[in-house]
Amino acid sequence: MIKISDFQTKDVVNVADGKKLGNIGDIDINLNTGKIEAVIINSSRMLGFFGKDEDVVIPWQNIVKIGADVILVRYKETYEYEQK
Repeated sequence: MIKISDFQTKDVVNVADGKKLGNIGDIDINLNTGKIEAVIINSSRMLGFFGKDEDVVIPWQNIVKIGADVILVRYKETYEYEQK
């Protein structure tokens, strides 16, 4: 079993280009099923309008591997959104 705090210390890396996306800041859980729907990555490198940070949402099915130090994901720009 893995704790949410363990998730937050791991780097999230895109397998497509090897770039670090950031660290997990939150998890989207379906309250009806109890399953994790997505992980939300806080990234200070991806600045949106007016200098606000944008969060990156990675659907759970796009997580390739959870390792000891890193989480490998398939990331496409269409998953990105700005939280309001």
